[in-house]
Amino acid sequence: MNIVSPASSRDDHKIALVVDLDGALLQTQVIYEVFFESLSNLDLQTAVLSLRQMLSGAHLSSKLSSVSSIDHRSLPVRDEVFRLIVEARANGRRVYLATSGSRSFAEPLAESLGLFDGVLAPDGTTAAATSEIADMLIASFGQGGFDYVCNGRDDRDVWRSARRVFGVDVSESVARELETRHPQFVVISQRKRQWPALLRAMRPHQYAKNALIVVPLLTAHQFNLTALSQACLAFVAFSLCASSVYLLNDLLDIKADRAHPTKRRRPFASGALSIPLGMACVPALLFAAFALAWFISPQFFLTLGIYFAATNAYSLVIKKRMIVDVVTLACLYTLRVFAGAAAIDVAVSDWLFTFSLLIFTALALLKRYTELSGRLDMRLSDPDHRDYRIADLPVIIALAAAAGMNSVMVIALYVSSDAVVSLYSHPKILWGLCPLFLYWIARAIMLTHRRRMDEDPIAFALKDSRSWAVGAISIALVFGAI
Repeated sequence: MNIVSPASSRDDHKIALVVDLDGALLQTQVIYEVFFESLSNLDLQTAVLSLRQMLSGAHLSSKLSSVSSIDHRSLPVRDEVFRLIVEARANGRRVYLATSGSRSFAEPLAESLGLFDGVLAPDGTTAAATSEIADMLIASFGQGGFDYVCNGRDDRDVWRSARRVFGVDVSESVARELETRHPQFVVISQRKRQWPALLRAMRPHQYAKNALIVVPLLTAHQFNLTALSQACLAFVAFSLCASSVYLLNDLLDIKADRAHPTKRRRPFASGALSIPLGMACVPALLFAAFALAWFISPQFFLTLGIYFAATNAYSLVIKKRMIVDVVTLACLYTLRVFAGAAAIDVAVSDWLFTFSLLIFTALALLKRYTELSGRLDMRLSDPDHRDYRIADLPVIIALAAAAGMNSVMVIALYVSSDAVVSLYSHPKILWGLCPLFLYWIARAIMLTHRRRMDEDPIAFALKDSRSWAVGAISIALVFGAI
């Protein structure tokens, strides 16, 4: 299917251009956004009401619009439609925004864009059918008295009444049907493949964090093929589960992400990835993850279930609670270590648990420091979705340093304990771990203070050459001590 430019005629300036709101003007469907916004705010009544409308195929109703706090100015507008509207207005054409959903939502959006001569929408409290919209447009402009911009089969009733149809983000099957049914059909843009955006939303680069699963294999000296294969399967299961969590978290955070200087480019927030596709992928990935987890062991299955539940509790409630969010993040990272132990059926020592909890608490605090310092540098106000203040920065960095230094103290106490004698032939070699980790955590704190740390310190470590060097030397010391 070739994309063609809209043909013009001498009578174009007399014909109104009507643009559909959901899916055509906007790269999102507002009813889905209301659903996830209400879930994020734990407004279950609104969530149930919006879910019913979603399942019925309806758009945003006036009732839902009145309780929604979605900022219409932040919604992603399609560039190609924006250009078409600007060109039409430059040619003296009247341009109208049409929706079968809420007038109370569409009117402020149209006013904020300043591109429309009016809004055509039902006056009732419920969404209208497309046949009603078609009747409304015929009554306003006459049969064939308007051009229509749409993006799907749901607009068939309006197609028949329009002089010309502009297809936006249409699939090949819809384009073929439009070509057959409507002689004046113009493809403005074809539907892009969403797999690249979906893959980006799944964040495979974050899978490296799940390498923590192999830590118990190393500390318990389980160097055999069976343990290694179990650990690899556990890594895959955790990664699939993590991707489902990332998708769900991004769906719940669409509003907050759009207000963030960098997160607004995420696939859901930018409109690059459709919300329905994301909704379908969450249970699919989750099913695959837990099916694999059950194959590994019931203990690993339970650990993965705890991780999934805790992560969603973090996304819905805990991330808005000061310090509780940091401790929860540290526990979620530590849970990966327990998952690795469950996969190969070994116990996690008190030493490993304490070290993991402290080092990940330090990194979680550095993450918060990076977020707040970024807002300070851009002269933004305190975040409204986190229970932190920019004035908290000195305290946060001090707590991070304390947790990091104490994690090194745990290593020192472990090396000097009787626990190492049965596991290592040359335990004194392990003392080399102390200066290595002192260097690494102190450097991480300094880089964070100098604004050179990524928003995710663990992601930073995975692409930092000195961190890799510290990790390689640490592994060499452990093997040398064996």
